[in-house]
Amino acid sequence: MIEFRNITKVYPNGTVGVRDISMHIKKGEFVFIVGSSGSGKSTLIKLLLKEIEPTDGEIMIRDRNTTRVKRSQVPYIRREMGVVFQDFRLLPNKTVYENVAFAMQVVEASPKEIRRNVPMVLSMVGLSKKAKAYPHQLSGGEQQRTALARAIANNPAIVLADEPTGNLDPNTSWEIMKLLNDINHRGTTVVVATHAKEIVNGMKKRVITLQDGHLMRDLQKGGYGDEN
Repeated sequence: MIEFRNITKVYPNGTVGVRDISMHIKKGEFVFIVGSSGSGKSTLIKLLLKEIEPTDGEIMIRDRNTTRVKRSQVPYIRREMGVVFQDFRLLPNKTVYENVAFAMQVVEASPKEIRRNVPMVLSMVGLSKKAKAYPHQLSGGEQQRTALARAIANNPAIVLADEPTGNLDPNTSWEIMKLLNDINHRGTTVVVATHAKEIVNGMKKRVITLQDGHLMRDLQKGGYGDEN
């Protein structure tokens, strides 16, 4: 599903984002990428989204080498992925329904598909009654659930979450992780970059640990900072 082959990213100022990273994430896996600030977590997410390009190495997504594709192909690669960010990134002048519908309009979904899918994903994340609300009328957890609904509206093969609970209280954080777990159980590959130790230790999923841009550990059912 996702494969990094000896990936190195050195930024123009000389900072090393990641160094010689190789790993394989299978279809349907739920994987945490953990590490302290500056360890390389966000660099990996940006590489997958093609917001940045690797200095060396290759990235495979669904058996396709995405490392050196034309810029015109990038939107099609991104259609394979739904993304959830720490800061939600909702459109402030659109309702919950319109925010989710917009993600489908971008990929040229038909009005019929939008009318069918948007209520379905809002129901899945428990926001049916908030469809007409605007982001400023929502709690942090509701904003993140809206972002999650937007991420899965197009039924992506992969959901990437970059610090999805960073701005949320502990109880709300667990609600978001439960939703991500439910999405994973439906067959979607889920990759979560986080430093939320309690969540990682409680979920008992595969944990990939980065440190100073290097892959330090890869445990199938580990915890944050486990050594064995």
